[in-house]
Amino acid sequence: MPQEDPRVLELRAKREQARQGGGEKRIAAQHAKGKLTARERLDYLLDPGTFNELEPFITHQWNEVGLETEKYMGEGVVTGYGQIDGRTVYVYAQDFTIHGGTLSEMQSHKICRVMDLAVRNGTPILGLIDSGGARIQEGVRSLGGYAEIFRRNAQYSGVVPQISLMLGPCAGGAAYSPALTDLIVMVREQSFMFLTGPQVIQTVTGEQVDTEYLGGAEIHAAVSGTAHLAVDTEQQALDTCRKLLSYLPSNNVENPPYHPPTDDPLRMDEELNSIVPLDPSTPYSMHEVITHVVDRGTFFELQPDFGRNAVIGLARIGGHSVGIVAQEPSIMAGVIDIDAADKITRFVRMCDCFNVPLVTFVDSPGFLPGVDQEHRGIIRHGAKVLYAYSEATVPKISVITRKAYGGAYVVMSSKYLGTDVNYAWPSAEIAVMGAEGAVNIMFRKEIADAPDPAAERRRLAEDYRQRFNNPYHAANAGYVDDVIEPRETRAKIIASLAALRDKYSPAPPRKHGNIPV
Repeated sequence: MPQEDPRVLELRAKREQARQGGGEKRIAAQHAKGKLTARERLDYLLDPGTFNELEPFITHQWNEVGLETEKYMGEGVVTGYGQIDGRTVYVYAQDFTIHGGTLSEMQSHKICRVMDLAVRNGTPILGLIDSGGARIQEGVRSLGGYAEIFRRNAQYSGVVPQISLMLGPCAGGAAYSPALTDLIVMVREQSFMFLTGPQVIQTVTGEQVDTEYLGGAEIHAAVSGTAHLAVDTEQQALDTCRKLLSYLPSNNVENPPYHPPTDDPLRMDEELNSIVPLDPSTPYSMHEVITHVVDRGTFFELQPDFGRNAVIGLARIGGHSVGIVAQEPSIMAGVIDIDAADKITRFVRMCDCFNVPLVTFVDSPGFLPGVDQEHRGIIRHGAKVLYAYSEATVPKISVITRKAYGGAYVVMSSKYLGTDVNYAWPSAEIAVMGAEGAVNIMFRKEIADAPDPAAERRRLAEDYRQRFNNPYHAANAGYVDDVIEPRETRAKIIASLAALRDKYSPAPPRKHGNIPV
């Protein structure tokens, strides 16, 4: 038997060395924290046997202080491509066992390489982030590396889906990269993001805070709105990534994946006909409405803990992906505040980027009033919603379930923002404001002069409601396309989506718009 080429043996040894990352002790330390290594994460995320690594032998190219003898192949990040449910994706996974996953010039080179390849081939970019930030020893070269990544995040936005899985720390300027991506998933008590750490904050402002309260998963999922989802384990984060991709196309010229439905497209749930209370001040669950309309078990809510008076998420109706936008009348009566406006805007724009039709359920009495909201810019933030819906060219369908008052009616996918099909339920109230507020303004003198002002106000409000706050008044004027039974909603939306599947709505030539950020 001929002797094996020693060069082949050397290659195997080097590959094995690269697979060891920072060595057994550092791998053991990673496991002791309950964390997987970069390669273990990729093995879990991707279809078995599909990962192909790129540039595994790269090392840093500078003999900087403290790094002269610490060269590790891979340079703190594992990059390559593989498949998820048979679809190609490009990935990078930072390796915390090598210099704490800190970003160097050559690590940036590897990440930028897979980002460029992903866009050239029209496939999603997935970043598994676990890094101590910039590699201090490399100084400005490390910062330049970050800038190269940020530029690609921005330039490739809306071209291919970009998903960030936060599986460890992401401190300093490094946090700008996930913030520029389409979707962020964080792990509770394991991942965190902040621009300035607790020690710097204490030094500068005197505030004492720990990393979890400063930038942990719960903070970004519920308070800052930076993260879309917070999960308990790495495995859940990786599973979530696979699920998210099942709703999205690989790029901006493809349609989202179709999944043959097991749910009857003509299903009509009688519960919908009685779900909206007769008393317009009584709340109900919009989540329940959505569940009855979409394919069973397919609604995947995003940012469920941030701006809870608004609801966004991905779902399937008749097997096709859709983006769901709604108000939640059981939270703050479904009013739109600054957080809800930002939440809706970013989601609408993401769906429009990737050809995901929009289905909007409207039940809002308006924008949240108050000095705080006005001073913080509710006009500017509300204008973002209007801008996003007006700019979106995907099929748009709206269903007014109850209140659609004033600016909230206009911005929430109203007919004259270019929405293709507008339905209203018999319970819909489309008006400048509620009946009570309207009669207080219109009939102030009559109410004041009446023997029983309260009774007169109720009588006038009921008369106004019957004459104007009903869907037929709006339908008479052409502001809605049809008034439907609530139980018909699913079948009507499926038929509308089929009719709009080949929609062509080019935007006027321009460099880009100027959204009121």
